[in-house]
This record gives sequence, structure tokens and C-alpha cells, in this order.
Amino acid sequence: MRIVRRNINARTGETLLMRAADGCTGRAGGASRARMAVDIPTVKRIAGLARIAISEDEAARLAPELGNILGRIEQLGEVDVSEVAPMTAVIPNHLRLRDDVVSDGDVRDKVLANAPQAEHGFFTVPKVIE
Repeated sequence: MRIVRRNINARTGETLLMRAADGCTGRAGGASRARMAVDIPTVKRIAGLARIAISEDEAARLAPELGNILGRIEQLGEVDVSEVAPMTAVIPNHLRLRDDVVSDGDVRDKVLANAPQAEHGFFTVPKVIE
């Protein structure tokens, strides 16, 4: 087994290893979890769903790349976020909403006064489909 990358979890001090030989990611000490294998038919199905035409060679080249991407996503699942508050943005922001109040709304004549052409209380537009 050849170690490609060694990460240390700053919170727990645990060492995470990425192994090149078997394509697995895991914790130091032997416990590992196999990454999701992506085969050529799966790549072709994904390409078909995305409406992308790819050749057999391209599918063979993309299969390990997609496997690596899914492996990284699995690594994110191992991160302890139990004490992290959910957020919608990286900076604090507050929505400035207006009060939800009922207005008179009876301003049709004022609105239609700005229209180039109006009939019977409605905007009149040129016919598009003949």
C-alpha cells in the first residue's frame, strides 16, 4: 500500500489516509471503506441522462474520475458537523421584507393610463399568432 495523501483531523487528531493501491479511503489502523465503483455502463447512462454523446474511450477515461469524485463526496460524509449551525450563506444576511398588509388595490385606471392601448379595462396587445 502506497499512501498518496495524509490528512489530520484538527478536531480529533485522527489521521486519515488515502491509499492509491486499492482506491480506498479510510482511517489509519486498517479500517477502510471501499469507494463507490463507477463502471462504463454507468458513465454512459449518466451521459445519456445529461444528453451528452461520449465515445467508449471517453467513458473508460471518465469512469475512474467519477469514482474519485464520489470518493471525495463520501469523505465529506465522515466529517462531524453535529456542532455546526445550519446556514444559508457564508456571511450573515437578513431579508428585508415588507409588511404583508392588504392595500386598496383599486388602481386599475391609473395603471391602464400608462398603457399604449387599453380596452374594457385590459391591456390590448397586437395579435402574435395568426
